[in-house]
Amino acid sequence: MMAVETQAQYSTSYMMNEEHQYMTPEDEWDRDLLLDPAWEKQQRKTFTAWCNSHLRKAGTQIENIEDDFRNGLKLMLLLEVISGERLPKPDKGKMRFHKIANVNKALDFICSKGVKLVSIGAEEIVDGNTKMTLGMIWTIILRFAIQDISVEETSAKEGLLLWCQRKTAPYRNVNVQNFHISWKDGLALCALIHRHRPDLIDYSKLKKDDPIGNLNTAFEVAEKYLDIPKMLDAEDIVNTPKPDEKAIMTYVSCFYHAFAGAEQAETAANRICKVLAVNQENEKLMEEYEKLASELLEWIRKTIPWLENRTAEHHMRAMQQKLEDFRDYRRIHKPPRVQEKCQLEINFNTLQTKLRLSNRPAFMPSEGKMVSDIANAWKGLEQVEKGYEEWLLTEIRRLERLDHLAEKFKQKSSLHQSWTSGKEELLSMKDYESASLMEIRALMRKHEAFESDLAAHQDRVEQIAAIAQELNCSNSSSSSSINLSGVNPYTKVKHLVPLRDQMLQEEVARQQANERLRRQFAAQANIIGPWIQTKMEEIGHVSVDIAGSLEEQMNNLKQYEQNIINYKSNIDKLEGDHQLSQESLIFDNKHTNYTMEHIRVGWEQLLTTIARTINEVENQILTRDAKGISQEQLNEFRASFNHFDRKRNGMMDPDDFRACLISMGYDLVSSLGEVEFARIMTLVDSNNTGVVTFQAFIDFMTRETAETDTADQVMASFKILASDKSYITVDELRRELPPEQAEYCISRMTRYTELHTTLEWTLAS
Repeated sequence: MMAVETQAQYSTSYMMNEEHQYMTPEDEWDRDLLLDPAWEKQQRKTFTAWCNSHLRKAGTQIENIEDDFRNGLKLMLLLEVISGERLPKPDKGKMRFHKIANVNKALDFICSKGVKLVSIGAEEIVDGNTKMTLGMIWTIILRFAIQDISVEETSAKEGLLLWCQRKTAPYRNVNVQNFHISWKDGLALCALIHRHRPDLIDYSKLKKDDPIGNLNTAFEVAEKYLDIPKMLDAEDIVNTPKPDEKAIMTYVSCFYHAFAGAEQAETAANRICKVLAVNQENEKLMEEYEKLASELLEWIRKTIPWLENRTAEHHMRAMQQKLEDFRDYRRIHKPPRVQEKCQLEINFNTLQTKLRLSNRPAFMPSEGKMVSDIANAWKGLEQVEKGYEEWLLTEIRRLERLDHLAEKFKQKSSLHQSWTSGKEELLSMKDYESASLMEIRALMRKHEAFESDLAAHQDRVEQIAAIAQELNCSNSSSSSSINLSGVNPYTKVKHLVPLRDQMLQEEVARQQANERLRRQFAAQANIIGPWIQTKMEEIGHVSVDIAGSLEEQMNNLKQYEQNIINYKSNIDKLEGDHQLSQESLIFDNKHTNYTMEHIRVGWEQLLTTIARTINEVENQILTRDAKGISQEQLNEFRASFNHFDRKRNGMMDPDDFRACLISMGYDLVSSLGEVEFARIMTLVDSNNTGVVTFQAFIDFMTRETAETDTADQVMASFKILASDKSYITVDELRRELPPEQAEYCISRMTRYTELHTTLEWTLAS
């Protein structure tokens, strides 16, 4: 008699009798000692095919199950293949005791796997006892193919049965209740195949009254596409009232392992694809950051020399063109760069958040392209920009004054020449030679009066000379166009009077127009300036509010963003009024404290703040979802953060953060406290910005809770796809992964040999 005893946890694999009590192993094999010939035939065929499905991996097979295992060599080889372990070195002799020794080594190995063999001796196997050999093979099948099946807390036979029931439940005419008559019509096997590979069988065309056709379809498809050898004959199953349960179980278990392996491979592939997708997205963000940073820094590098150029023009029109070019720069060319700078910071923060959530190292941009480097370059740009605008306005005022001096010089020199005209001729006359004494005295009085008049004109001459000197020093085009020789010394006063009247009236109109422009600009600026400040404060309140969820905060911020976008037309109108003021050479405005520069800077800060705040909330949502943080926990984090954010600017400085940690029980007071705090600061402020953001605070507080794929898990997934080899082939990558991600791996993995690709790269990536 032969009996088999397995571990207690596998007792559920035994058949049940009519009283629904589990049969003991001894009972089961006692019943099978007198095998129905049909059952023995089915077992012999099925077990032989099952053994060969494994032995072929070692390049061999068996023809006769009771004869080919008699020397124990192929039996030991079979166990090595299915277990993946080495058995003791077999005896090479051909004597009976050599064969018995080899079979005993195989039986000892089976026992070492938790299976206690009762009444199965090596002698029966060596003697070719069919029933004992089939019993031993069934024991091996039960231990290595069925015992480890686990489905919804059921295992072995019941687990396999439950798996079949779950997979075939949606199919018509299929009702799997056992491992014998439930499989006679072939529909259950076809349903299993269709459930996992609907491309292989058109289940709708199968007929219940064609069991042989259904069975052969399943056998052929399984052998051709699923690498499951044909282990049964359709006619034997159909013509047997109750097919052999062990044969059916053995064959069906091959489907479980084929599809479970496929599901395991699919799970592994999905895990790899998930990790690769994260890697690809992160790499894309890194590349975009580097590209955007390079372009922005290059634009700053090219723009600064233009703004540093202080070469003055000699004509007012040329200087006004410079002012117009600067206005185009501020209105057209710079705003997109402001958006790029803001987007650069957003991309950087989002990338760092995603890297932290996936347990990846922080991103370190190329040298000179850190966010701080870009901020410093931008600050330098704005300093040069401010200096350039101030220089432009100063130069335009200077040219305006020079034009005024040139006009003043023309007027004064014209009057002086009119006065001196004829004076030289008069002084050269010798009319006194023929004059009487009385006439001489009269001439002397006239000359004395002229001398007095000449002394008075001396100051005017000095004024004219001073104006001429200033004009010459300034190389004014106005002074070079002065030609004194053509001045009419007898300009009529009647002509000057109406001309002056007209000039006075024009000046009054100009001053009144300028005042209207000042008031018009001030009226808008006094509304826009406070509006911008109010929005900045409101956004700050929304970002620290703990009354609502993150989604509610996001909705509020999106509404603010849309309102800000809609307000842009007011900024454009103010720019238009500012341009009119500059064209009219208005450089002061007593009606407002806001300059166009103030408004521009405030507007740029508002756009940057709303975009940055939205990005912060998006990253908080990413963190919350990745780490499973509840809204209550988030509110607690926010309350703690707000309490220690003394400046109320959404950031804690190191001293505030230290106080926060101490309040939570961190020992930062002892001698080792400084070292520990320095270590923590490297976690929350990896870029050495000198502050701790709320996002970094959340990451620190929840750093242990994220559910991410570790490097070991990813390596294990690759090993599954590689069938547990130390390398994975290019063909395997292309078969198991989507094309884009397969090529992504191939392009980054280092070569293992001429034909293979190593897995080592995956850990580093």
